[in-house]
This record gives sequence, structure tokens and C-alpha cells, in this order.
Amino acid sequence: MKNTSQEYDKVISVCQDLFEKKMTDYGSAWRILRLPSLTDQIFIKAQRIRSLQENEVRKVDEDETGEFIGIINYCIMALIQLELGVADQPDLGVAKAVELYEAKIALTKKLMEDKNHDYGEAWREMRVSSLTDLILQKLLRVKQIEDNQGKTIVSEGIDANYQDMINYSVFALILMKFGN
Repeated sequence: MKNTSQEYDKVISVCQDLFEKKMTDYGSAWRILRLPSLTDQIFIKAQRIRSLQENEVRKVDEDETGEFIGIINYCIMALIQLELGVADQPDLGVAKAVELYEAKIALTKKLMEDKNHDYGEAWREMRVSSLTDLILQKLLRVKQIEDNQGKTIVSEGIDANYQDMINYSVFALILMKFGN
């Protein structure tokens, strides 16, 4: 498990670095996005990963790595939006955005560690394609919850689904030997 924690941190370090650089370039323009828009952005990335995994020919010379990083960062943005609400204008500086990013990742990593303990690192025996499918399933669940105005009867909320998608994406990147 200690190795998983270190691998997790390496992956997140790369994701956070990209987040910070994009915050510097674009500011917090993403703060105007409503949750369904963020969910759709994540869905597009997950669909692209699945297409890359299934298609023999690639017209753009990229692998799944960038898309998994995008899923992680968009999910963190969504978790921040859940906490702060949608803004009418960009309203976060880089330092505050990074502080929120780190807080959301800390909670998400703790969830991973707890589940990883209980599941015995079963994800290490999974295929990256299965993790992609699980992310897509979580996205369909989130879309349904959004269509239900956030109401659930027995299911976990949207935040838990975003956290699971982050963790599945980190697992996929670890399995792909990214950041090692």
C-alpha cells in the first residue's frame, strides 16, 4: 500500500502541475461551468479513451494518458464547483484554486486508501479498459443523478462518483506506468 500511496502522489503531482499551468494561462474561466457541463467534458474524455482502446487506427498521435489526466482535473473542478457553486465570472486566483485542489485530492486519496485497504488492491489485477468502463458507468450515474436534480434514494452522491473517477483514472495511469 505504501507503494500505491507514492505512485498516487506522483500521478497527482503531474496532474496538479498541469492544472496550475492552465490556471496561469486561462485563469479560473472554468468556474462558470455548471456541473452538467463538467460532467459532459469528463464524458467526452472517457469516450475518447474508449475509442483509443478499441480503434486500431489513430488519426491523432496521442495515447490515453492526457485524457486520464483531464478526467482527474475536471473531476476536481467539479468537486470544487459542488463546494463553491457556479460563479458568474472567474473568481479564483492560482493560489486559492491550488489550495482547493489539494484539499479535494487529500479527501479523495483518503477514500482511495480506505477502499484499497478493504479491497486488497484488487485494481492492480484489472485491465485499463475495465477502469475506463467503470469511469463511463460512473458518468452515466452522475448524469442520471443530475437529471434527478441531485436526489438519490439509496445511492451515493455525485461527489463520491467524481472521487471514484479520479481514483480509477489514477489507477489506470499507474497501470500504464505513467509517472514511474
